[in-house]
Amino acid sequence: MKDLPKVFEGKIDNIMKNTQDIFYGNERSEEKKRDSLSIIKKINNIFASPNYVYKSKVRITLANSVVEKVIVGKTSTSLLTITGEQIKIMDIMDIEKI
Repeated sequence: MKDLPKVFEGKIDNIMKNTQDIFYGNERSEEKKRDSLSIIKKINNIFASPNYVYKSKVRITLANSVVEKVIVGKTSTSLLTITGEQIKIMDIMDIEKI
C-alpha cells in the first residue's frame, strides 16, 4: 500500500456539555391536563341532574387550590356561588358534586 497522508488530529481542550449528565425522574411534576369540553360537560350534568333545584355543593379544583363552594348558577364564562363570587370556567381543572 501507498503511504496515506496523515490526518490532522485536533486537541480537545474544553469539556463539551451537549448531553444531560443527571436525570431526576421522580422530581418531575406531572401537570394535570385540562380538558375544557369535559369540564363544561360536568358542569352541565350538575345543573341538569334531577337533584338540582336551586343550589349544589361542589368541590372545585383550581390550578393552585381545592375549594368547596355552593353554586347557584352559571354564565357562559363563569360559575356563580351563593356568596356572590364568580369562578371562571377556564380556571377550573376539575369539578365534582359533593
